[in-house]
Amino acid sequence: MIGTAIIGAGIGREHLAGYRAVADRFAVRWLIDLDIGRAVEVAGGDTNIKIGSEIAEALADPAVDLVDICLPPHLHVPMALRALRAGKHVVLEKPIAPSLAECDLLAEAEAASGRRLFPVFQYRYGPGTAALDALIAAGLVGRPQVAALETHWNRGAAYYAVPWRGTWAGERGGAVLGHAIHNHDLLCRYFGEPVGVSAQVATRINPIETEDCASIALRFANGALATSSVTLGAAGDTTRLRLVFEHLTATSGDLPYAPADGAWTFTARDPAKQPAVDAVLAALPTPKSGFAGYVAAIADALNGAPGREVTLACGRRSIELVTAVYAAARSAREVALPLPPDAEFYHSWLPGETHATSAAGQAADRPR
Repeated sequence: MIGTAIIGAGIGREHLAGYRAVADRFAVRWLIDLDIGRAVEVAGGDTNIKIGSEIAEALADPAVDLVDICLPPHLHVPMALRALRAGKHVVLEKPIAPSLAECDLLAEAEAASGRRLFPVFQYRYGPGTAALDALIAAGLVGRPQVAALETHWNRGAAYYAVPWRGTWAGERGGAVLGHAIHNHDLLCRYFGEPVGVSAQVATRINPIETEDCASIALRFANGALATSSVTLGAAGDTTRLRLVFEHLTATSGDLPYAPADGAWTFTARDPAKQPAVDAVLAALPTPKSGFAGYVAAIADALNGAPGREVTLACGRRSIELVTAVYAAARSAREVALPLPPDAEFYHSWLPGETHATSAAGQAADRPR
């Protein structure tokens, strides 16, 4: 059993449901929130969960192996560093950091601690992605060719009533960072490493500081191409991926928060190969979806069977892509990847912030 503390009872409510879905592998021992009443309500009368308002309480508990950080984005890096230094494994909500420099601080801390940091990308887990994985393993897919992504959601005044949302200081970014990041992680999972990014971003829907629309074009190391359309001004919430491979086209359903659970279709380019595709799909067991699948993969990794978990390197790649999108949009040119440490936005993409004023810059200048 992996003793777990959840820090933050907002999105932490959904994390708790995921741990409860694999209760034979995780024991949630703490729920920490400044609003004790909310934490009590989320715990739902479970007397095995201790309620507190200070992260130090959970970090001091030797029964806690894993700290799950569900706090606003500007708190992600400091709290993750604190947990790693306390000898705990870390689950870290997206975005894991507001800069590549801070991603690299997390990597240093992870290596020094001997513990693991797992970025939250639960969209990877479900029947749709499990089916695509099985088809790839069966040799029925081939090389990535072209992809089209839609992150078309509806966000208005009620969503932005939370004070830190829509601000550079609190949220650190807009729709590219907080919404499309899941789709981009899924794309890179199947298409590999991006090597070029062109982008335009705009604030068209809400009276906020950060962007709520984007149009992005990507090139990959294997020659594949992709486009990503992002808006928070749609009539409803829709997430959709269309992944075109050499031998097969995979199209997701449109569930916004669990695209791997939607009704996927897998169509062979050569109709003669469709029976082989259908045979693989018919033989698939039902996998765990969403956060339950995500934490089950973590349990596998911590118990010596890695391979399906989300790694810190995956989280860093997601932040590198965000950095490149902002750099491309502001410069009106394609940005090449990977980004070097002397890249313009390596330390911060926040408007007006420099290396010297960024949190990562200050941390890098402090003695260790």
